Amino acid sequence: MASKNAYLQELLRRYQANFDIFENYRLGEQIYPAYAWFCSLSEKYVLKKEAQLWAIKAFEHVLFVKEDSINEQTLDQFMHTIKEEAEPVLVRKHEKYPEKDHMCTYITFIILASEDPDKQTQKAISKFHFDKGYLFNFRGHSETRIAVISMASGNIWTNRSGKDLVPLLNDVFSKTNAIEKHFNMSTTDNLYESVS
Repeated sequence: MASKNAYLQELLRRYQANFDIFENYRLGEQIYPAYAWFCSLSEKYVLKKEAQLWAIKAFEHVLFVKEDSINEQTLDQFMHTIKEEAEPVLVRKHEKYPEKDHMCTYITFIILASEDPDKQTQKAISKFHFDKGYLFNFRGHSETRIAVISMASGNIWTNRSGKDLVPLLNDVFSKTNAIEKHFNMSTTDNLYESVS
């Protein structure tokens, strides 16, 4: 069984290559163990920078969550957070629409759970969906990805948008589990009783 703290630290280490990371991040009334933010800008010019043809921006906001267990009520709370806090604050920054040239924002929840969710919750995770367009999608859209990983089994459940997170989450679990097993074996080898 991997520890949530060790798993999260390894996951953040992977994210820090491309994301700005903030630990103990407050959004509304909730404090998250970590939050990661990313922005990508693509532009097209004609001959020189003053003659810009187009520009698009893509964003991702990742909220990392630690839970003992996850159920349908927990998922309802995440949906409330998305609609009332994450989308208005992180995507639109309290404005009516996202900024100019906005194309897409992913709001991602990665939940580290101590145990496997029940079958009903697993189905609810796979059906979890939020997609909002702005100005008939002329100002882009925002979409939610969710991934739940059990520290007990290493099993991962995602919604449709979150499926591309599975290889990363699996790899982090394998590495974290291997390191912790090695550490525990080393510690056990050093603990012995002398026999007289």
